[in-house]
Amino acid sequence: MTIAFTPSETSADERETAAPETAPAAISEPEFWVPSAPEPESAESEESEESEESEESSEPEESTEPQEPAEPVSADDHDPVVVRDAQDFGIYARTGGWAFALKVARSVRPGGQPAEGTARTKVSAKAFAALAGCSPDRVMRYYKAWDMAADDGLVPQFEVLVPGEDVELPDADVWLSYYTSRNSASSVRGQAISAAAEAEGIRPTKALEVAENPTALRAAILADPGTAEAARGALLDRMKEDPALQTEMARAIARTDDLKKAVASETKAADRIGYVRQIVENGQIKTPAGQTVEAPAELRAEAERHLSLIDELDDSEEAGEWAGEAYDAVKGLVARAVEEDPALRVQERRTKFYNSLQKATKVFEELTLDEVMEEDIYEADMLQRLEALQEAIGTCISALRKASTTS
Repeated sequence: MTIAFTPSETSADERETAAPETAPAAISEPEFWVPSAPEPESAESEESEESEESEESSEPEESTEPQEPAEPVSADDHDPVVVRDAQDFGIYARTGGWAFALKVARSVRPGGQPAEGTARTKVSAKAFAALAGCSPDRVMRYYKAWDMAADDGLVPQFEVLVPGEDVELPDADVWLSYYTSRNSASSVRGQAISAAAEAEGIRPTKALEVAENPTALRAAILADPGTAEAARGALLDRMKEDPALQTEMARAIARTDDLKKAVASETKAADRIGYVRQIVENGQIKTPAGQTVEAPAELRAEAERHLSLIDELDDSEEAGEWAGEAYDAVKGLVARAVEEDPALRVQERRTKFYNSLQKATKVFEELTLDEVMEEDIYEADMLQRLEALQEAIGTCISALRKASTTS
């Protein structure tokens, strides 16, 4: 964006009075420094063009961005130190960290590299950091960012750079794609986070920042439902490939009563929905006694109706009530189908009797009579219960014999 400045309204006499006696004669067309100039070398020519345009124009151009009223920016009217700072800022505004990466790239020669040719005047990262008043790690992060950009053909290689040399720099927006301000990025963990961030289409620096500040992540999850939902989805995806995390989550849920109840409720609803879905997909029903038979057409149609209602629910809607209604309706139809089919009804009752008989037999077989003799565990009501059981078994045997004779 080009910014035009209105020439100073002060008269030439006022400027001469304000200037020091040793200052050179005033130039008829003052030069203006524009921070948005693309290259320092072409700044003077563009400043002259900007000055001429502003003098010829009757009204100054207005910037689309809000800013303070423009002031004359003649370099002769300001302290050279301030002018140099402003120029440095302009370069940084256009190129971002590339401006400083260039200083490192053209001046630093990491240890182990041969000091030949122009590299003789370069210094180590440690020496450069000492001169800059920062850590060698910070210097090397800039060095590595330049190295990666050079591999991509975005900037020149180190070998061709000479201390003090200026080259055309990439845009500031590209800088964050190469520079990592955190030491963790070089670790195995950091590399994994960076790779996952790139796969998600975000800058690795953002993912690394979140990973290095778990308290901030916790606060965002607690305060924002959207962040909590994103965290839930990420945890579920992570647990698919992390058995240890599965165990930890299961243990945490089992130790929390509210979560344990919620899991039990959801499991019950899922089982009921599965029962209805099995009828729709397989066309079979499971009777109360455990038999698997073909589902009547009416029952299957009713199951399909309930299942379609459940499948249309949004993720935010509770399916428990709908699942219970579908399950009760289908179970009622199953019971009616069993009663209306004589053969199926007889088989159902026979199966239930066998199931009960097997359970009773298994329980009785588990009684260890040896312990009764070895240990003093006898109680009077034990004998009474066994005698009552013996009488019930005798009655049952008599009934079965009578039924056998009748048939």
